[in-house]
Amino acid sequence: MIELVGFDGDDTLWHSEGYYQHAGVEFERIVGQYIDVGDAGVRARLNAAERRNLALFGYGAKSMALSMVEAAIELTDGRISAADIHRIIALGKSLLEHPVELLPGIAAAVAAVAAHHRIVLITKGDLFHQERKVEQSGLADLFQRIEIVSEKDSRRYAQVLAEFEVQPSRFAMVGNSLRSDIEPVIELGGWGIHMPYHVTWEHELEHNVDVAHPRVQTIAGAEGIVVALDRCSGATG
Repeated sequence: MIELVGFDGDDTLWHSEGYYQHAGVEFERIVGQYIDVGDAGVRARLNAAERRNLALFGYGAKSMALSMVEAAIELTDGRISAADIHRIIALGKSLLEHPVELLPGIAAAVAAVAAHHRIVLITKGDLFHQERKVEQSGLADLFQRIEIVSEKDSRRYAQVLAEFEVQPSRFAMVGNSLRSDIEPVIELGGWGIHMPYHVTWEHELEHNVDVAHPRVQTIAGAEGIVVALDRCSGATG
C-alpha cells in the first residue's frame, strides 16, 4: 500500500504559471518601446537570465522580477528609463499579490486522499510567497508537513521519506512537472502521478521521464488522483 502521498503546490493545487506568462507578455511590451522585440529574441533572453540566476535567486516571483530588470538593461544597452524599471518591479509585485485560485476539484481530491493516507506538501519557490499561498489555499490543515524547498531533487525527496520512515516504493508524488515532481521520485523507486497543467515554464520541460514508465500514472485532472493512487497501491501490494 502507498503510505505517504506528496502534493506539489504551483499548478497542481493552485494556478500559478499563467500569471508568470502574463508578466512575460507585459515585459515584452515595456522593452518593445526600445527595441524590435522579434529581432531581439526578448523571451529567449529573459529565459536565459532566469536560468543564469537560479543558483543565486532560486525560483519564484522575486527571482523573475530581478531577472526581468537585468534582461531589460542588457536588451536596451542601458537605455531603459527609471520609470520603466519601476513598471517591471511592479510586475514582480503583482506576481506576489495575485489571488490564490485552486484548480477545479483539487480541494475535494486532497481531502479524499488525506482521509486514507498521510500527505505532505512539497513545493519550491520563495519562502514568504509560498507560505502565503499555502495559508490562503485553505488546505494547510490537511497536510502532516509542508516542505518549501529551494530545489526538488532525489536527495530532497529522500530526506522527506527518511523523516517519515517510508520506503520509496510506498510513496507517490502528485504534480504537474515531470522534471521536478516525477523524475526524482521515480529515480528513488517511488510512484509519480502526473497531472499536466495547460502551460509549463520552459525550464520545467527538460526531463528524462518516459511517461510510459510502469510507475508513472498520467491523469487529466484532480478527479483522477484517488483512482491513480488505488492503481499504485494495487501494483505495490
